[in-house]
Amino acid sequence: QAHFVESGGGLVHAGGSLRLSCAATGSDFSILNMRWYRQAPGKLREFVARITSSDSTDYADSVKGRFTISRDNAKNTMYLQMNSLKPEDTAVYYCNSGLNWGKGTLVTVSS
Repeated sequence: QAHFVESGGGLVHAGGSLRLSCAATGSDFSILNMRWYRQAPGKLREFVARITSSDSTDYADSVKGRFTISRDNAKNTMYLQMNSLKPEDTAVYYCNSGLNWGKGTLVTVSS
């Protein structure tokens, strides 16, 4: 069973950037299709981005052109580069594959 640990969250001003990491253990990371989700206060968890085992990517419309998902199979790690951050990007960000979820990392964007 895969185990994920997110890191890289923090407080940033609007227009700033952050890079989130998701470190994976307990499974063959290279064959996993991976996703980032986020959950803002008082809202449902929502899809952010996806990267397949063959490096195909997909993004929610709200982050397209600002966020970039990537992976390094040698390091068993997935990344989310977030640029041009907006206050509405404030959320706990989770990495996911199948039924396995990390505990999340908090991103706060101040206006």
